[in-house]
Amino acid sequence: MAEDWPHWRGLSRNGVTGESSRWEAGSWPPGDATWIASVEAGSSAVAVAKGKLYSLGWDREKSEDVVSCLDAKTGRLIWRQSYPCPEYGRRSEGDKGLYFGPSASPSFDAKTGLLYTLSTDGDLNCWDTRQQGKRVWSVNFYETYDVEQRPLVGSRRLRDYGYTASPLVHGDWIVAEVGDEDGNLMAFDKRTGLRKWASESKDPAGHTGGLVPMTIEKIPCVAVLTIRNLLVARLDTGHEGETLAEFPWVTDFANSIATPVVQGNSVIVTSEYNQYSIARIDVTRSGAKEVWKQPYASGVCSPVIHKGHVYWCWRGVYCLEFATGRPLWRGGVFGDTASCLVTKDDRLVVWADRGELVLAETAERSPKKFTELARKRSVFQKDVWPHIVLSEGRFYCKDSDGNLQCFELR
Repeated sequence: MAEDWPHWRGLSRNGVTGESSRWEAGSWPPGDATWIASVEAGSSAVAVAKGKLYSLGWDREKSEDVVSCLDAKTGRLIWRQSYPCPEYGRRSEGDKGLYFGPSASPSFDAKTGLLYTLSTDGDLNCWDTRQQGKRVWSVNFYETYDVEQRPLVGSRRLRDYGYTASPLVHGDWIVAEVGDEDGNLMAFDKRTGLRKWASESKDPAGHTGGLVPMTIEKIPCVAVLTIRNLLVARLDTGHEGETLAEFPWVTDFANSIATPVVQGNSVIVTSEYNQYSIARIDVTRSGAKEVWKQPYASGVCSPVIHKGHVYWCWRGVYCLEFATGRPLWRGGVFGDTASCLVTKDDRLVVWADRGELVLAETAERSPKKFTELARKRSVFQKDVWPHIVLSEGRFYCKDSDGNLQCFELR
């Protein structure tokens, strides 16, 4: 089955795809790239929908963000839009040079054909993909709400990386983590940009990759890792933005980078630094409770839950039992930079370091040890911070300089 990848972490927002790895068809390791393109610098992953690929990157020469629409099959540029934007957010502090440009991934709304992007400097833009990317509306969080710099948390030096979390399309809203005194979360009319509500939580924004929808006892909610808490806020009529539950989670440098992953009423969170742990938090209308916590961590890679197991890659691939947190195996040779996804045929795809594209068995097929099946080496020369995307049998692989290669699983 082929499916779109219209927003952060895929169709189901969890890093699990309904597509096959095509290992049995002899597609691994992939051959030469089907096409190559440059889509400007940054850590933003691409989105793929209805045969089009959408990217957000930063043009160093012009100091502007660039939104590009490419033919997903051929890489041909269909349209391009841009707007002035600095390399870093206006309140940014720390680690400059290790990252640059946008980190939040585009979000596509299939119902309207509208595309939403969020810059590191807080520009939430709406683009009409049916009119060559014409900008429909825009709001800048710093200018509109005078958002303050993130405060010092933990015990080490202040960090503020600007805006990083991909916005969430929910019904008639686009929901974003603003981190203002008005509210951590805000919802805007997806067609007009008018603000509809702000959350009860006033936490400053965290540094994860995106917002995650979940349902608690039939109540639609959204989960986000703020600078201080795992926040679960309500989305139902009459209770928009109300806090359903919170669970404290603070790291040095405010570096909870990996996005929380949801299954049912459970949330998996993980962070390096002073936390150096991964935990399962169960949420009910009565609050949030820790089910288990283990001394393993992900620095960047957002975990994947699949068939009773939790996977991620950070200096090796980990597999834990979802119910208990019990470690099952760890293996492989990898560094800090990584992302992963799980395919329909129970294979794990890892994209790491400077372009190591790896296929491995999940615990369904290899319950006792990490088993690597194939590896395509050194696709790029720079770190591959942007998460990997699989859509219609094609891998879209991007590095931090905006080099983009498409590998087709023939």
